[in-house]
Amino acid sequence: MSKLKKTQFWDIVARIILRNKIAILIGVIFVTIIFSLQWKHMRFTYTEANLLPDEHEVNQEYNKFLEIFGEEGNLIVLGIKDSTLFTVEKLNAWNALSDSFRNEVEVETVVSIKDLQKLVKNTKEEKFELEPFIKDSITSLKQIGKLQNELFEKYPFYDNFLFNTETKTIRTAIYLKKDIINKPERKDFVMKTLLNNVKAFEERYDMDVRVSGMPYIRTLNSQNIVDEIGLFVVAALLVTSLIFFLFFRSFRATFISLIVVCVGVMWTLGILGFLRYEITVLTALIPPLIIVIGIPNCIFLINKYQHEVKLHGNKVKSLQRVITKIGNATLMTNVTTASGFATFIITESKLLKEFGVVASLSILAIFILCILIIPIIYTFLPYPKERHLEHLNKRWIGGFVNWMERMVREKRITIYITSLALLIVCIIGIYKIKISGSLIEDMPKKAEFFQDIRFFEEEFNGIMPLEIMIDTKRKKGVMKLTTLKRMNELEDLITETPELSKPISVVSLVKYSKQAYSNGNPKYYQLPTSQENLFLSAYIKNSASGDINLLSNFVDSTGQYARITTFMKDIGTDKMKRIEENILNKIDKVFPKEKYDVTMTGKALVFQKGTTYLVKNLALSLSLAILLISLFMAYMFRSFRMIVVSLIPNLLPLVVTAGLMGYLGVPIKPSTILVFSIAFGISVDDTIHFLAKYRQELQASNWKIKKSIYAALRETGVSMFYTSIVLFFGFSVFTISSFGGTVALGALVSATLLFAMLSNLLLLPSLLLSLEKSIANKTTLKEPSINIIPEESEEETTDQQH
Repeated sequence: MSKLKKTQFWDIVARIILRNKIAILIGVIFVTIIFSLQWKHMRFTYTEANLLPDEHEVNQEYNKFLEIFGEEGNLIVLGIKDSTLFTVEKLNAWNALSDSFRNEVEVETVVSIKDLQKLVKNTKEEKFELEPFIKDSITSLKQIGKLQNELFEKYPFYDNFLFNTETKTIRTAIYLKKDIINKPERKDFVMKTLLNNVKAFEERYDMDVRVSGMPYIRTLNSQNIVDEIGLFVVAALLVTSLIFFLFFRSFRATFISLIVVCVGVMWTLGILGFLRYEITVLTALIPPLIIVIGIPNCIFLINKYQHEVKLHGNKVKSLQRVITKIGNATLMTNVTTASGFATFIITESKLLKEFGVVASLSILAIFILCILIIPIIYTFLPYPKERHLEHLNKRWIGGFVNWMERMVREKRITIYITSLALLIVCIIGIYKIKISGSLIEDMPKKAEFFQDIRFFEEEFNGIMPLEIMIDTKRKKGVMKLTTLKRMNELEDLITETPELSKPISVVSLVKYSKQAYSNGNPKYYQLPTSQENLFLSAYIKNSASGDINLLSNFVDSTGQYARITTFMKDIGTDKMKRIEENILNKIDKVFPKEKYDVTMTGKALVFQKGTTYLVKNLALSLSLAILLISLFMAYMFRSFRMIVVSLIPNLLPLVVTAGLMGYLGVPIKPSTILVFSIAFGISVDDTIHFLAKYRQELQASNWKIKKSIYAALRETGVSMFYTSIVLFFGFSVFTISSFGGTVALGALVSATLLFAMLSNLLLLPSLLLSLEKSIANKTTLKEPSINIIPEESEEETTDQQH
């Protein structure tokens, strides 16, 4: 009964499509225009990917820090390591370059060598005053010598902030306004003002200026993502259409497929705009993904049409059969693929949730486009020419099919031993997998801005901020000497940690104040005694009421909260955990919990915690994907054994891929975490095609198991080979990316799908043959719940073996 209803449904669908050609085409064009109007709402991301849910403890701590001290990632640094800089002309030019940014509306303040000022004691008014190292401009080499002596020898407060005393590297700090950090104005400043001014300076003075800082890195990284979308789309179109043409040898069929997938891409971008989602490193992958997934749909439909035309020559009947016989199979395979992506929706990560929503909707949209556009366009076209049908008679594929059949028939033990050996070896490899929480690991290694990151890591121990916030639980508690001493003890540990830069906090300022109080003698750069602190507090308080507020960057307005800022190198998750553990142990030891509340936060730490959180979600999303596919299988076969048999050939490739990641040193990170759910959702399509054909053959051959398995293998083997080749090369397109994570994603999914094809063509039929008595129970399969590929005549089945 259900089979009859299913057949009637697809007959009705076919009639509606073929009788309302013009109306449907106008409808598709209208929807495409509506979606194209949504493109203006697409936004490119101006923030890092936040992998944690908003209510997560780490996020809440970070947001509390931002509420108290404002956006912490607003620093851009310019650096230069060149001995020729210390000449009158070049040093003045360097200061002029720094000054050129001062009046830009996006800039809060600029601190360069010229802006450095000595803290000087004014005994008469009992306050500190600031006196510049350089007044106006440099006029002589003697002045430069004095400046170098003072900066590099006498004032440790500035060391590792604007210069490195050992390597003589100089840098300028540009602080952007905090309210534009996550807005388009940041991009405009970096791309139009900053880079142009720096380039002009480099060309005129033949010097290499290094640029870094989170706003700069984020801007150039986002621009790379945008640039690669076009590259991926073009590459995916070229690769898939070339393979398509090699299979079909028809410009007409290739052109029709390109029209379908291009409209699919337009719909995808429209969905992104309509939902007001940002284009991130993940959502940028969806347009080329739709091309790669859409082309196999086109192969199934066009191949079936050409086969039917060759069989009986009736074009209308052929197109009707395309919809009725392939429509349901294509729908089920697209639904399983979409399910693999949709599992990300249940994660609490906004980044993954948006990716899952857009990808799954786009896959269902490309199915609708394929089933509507391809049959309708062919109604307007003449019959395929003889040369367009030649591929149906190709004999080269016969060798591959014969090899598969021979392996399944004669070498089942070999297949099992090989599968078991692979399983064992790869399980060992899985234990070698590491988790990477690096904020910059996936960034393009050859890009100039990445080289600059490494430069600042070497010279100043990093540019990624790590913040420690101290809540003294009482107003003006920060300036108590006991608090300062506790902070100093914690800073000593940070200074001893080679992966972290010299910390900056109110402690450094108080030490500098004591040096200034002691007439600038560098040996007094230390915390004051209790008695000295009374005098210093008065001086600092008086200074705050004048032109300068020494504490504003380090302490909040109430004096209750203090911050210690350090910068970290790009280190792995394991090292980061160890450093975090050391710092937290020190905090617990130095700051009593009843008096202080101390938290570690910062962009880099939030990202690292987010990656760990994602790994836990990976198991959840993959389990859900397996559950969904199992439900599909249960719906088809009503047999637990068939569910197990169908899952084994699809889980083995995932284990192999995970093992490869371990052996090749590819870590688990936000990009590679997607591989498993995506590959599983796509690879199970082959299983559905094979098992559906196998069941159909069982019914046609009166439950002759061996005959049914070999018939299913011969017919579906060809289609599975074709689509796997398209998917393999299609996903390989991502390996041209400059982002390490995208390259790994493309290579791993390609490898997984290749393993999955072989697993479905060799291991699956072998399992069916070995377990034939237990799984071929007629009562289990006699009344199948759905008929994915309707029965065909024996003559028709034979003809499909192309």
